[in-house]
Amino acid sequence: MSAAAGATRARSWLDEAERIDLAVYRAIAATPTPRLDGAMRRLSQAANYSRLSIASAAALGSIGGPRGRRAAAVGLSCMAATATFVNLLVKPVARRRRPDRAGAAVPAARQVDLPGSRSFPSGHTASAVAFAAGVSRVVPAAAVPLHSLAAAVGYSRVHTGVHYPGDVIGGALLGAMVADVTAASLPRRITAG
Repeated sequence: MSAAAGATRARSWLDEAERIDLAVYRAIAATPTPRLDGAMRRLSQAANYSRLSIASAAALGSIGGPRGRRAAAVGLSCMAATATFVNLLVKPVARRRRPDRAGAAVPAARQVDLPGSRSFPSGHTASAVAFAAGVSRVVPAAAVPLHSLAAAVGYSRVHTGVHYPGDVIGGALLGAMVADVTAASLPRRITAG
């Protein structure tokens, strides 16, 4: 296969993935969910500036004893590294624009302020996943609730119309990878469960 044929084939896959991403975004926008709209809007706003992760870290540190404090420290370290990586290195070079909420007819009751940054990846999702992954290394029992919260935050970003599903998936993958590298670089005495 020639290089040109390989590039054409790769472009074809990317075009199909883009069409699926847009179709899922539009399907979510078109689905009436009046009871869910307010909850998703509030969750999305609560996750601004990683407030949910910071509150979770405070709770872990307050009631979890030394192990909870270590888990909070690892989670916050992973979250901070991920937020820095995503916001300073990935988003500036990403070319994906934010979704057209008006064109997709995202209901006004769902909407949150549209960030001025690029759409890919979802920083909210990346940070929430990174925090969950970091905490889970020290307190494995926290994995399910924190990853569930991260998934809900990710979905809330699509539901409110500020991200495509692919942005959320990309954010989750980046958050997990950066958290893994960050946690592995911390002293073993901190990350040991």
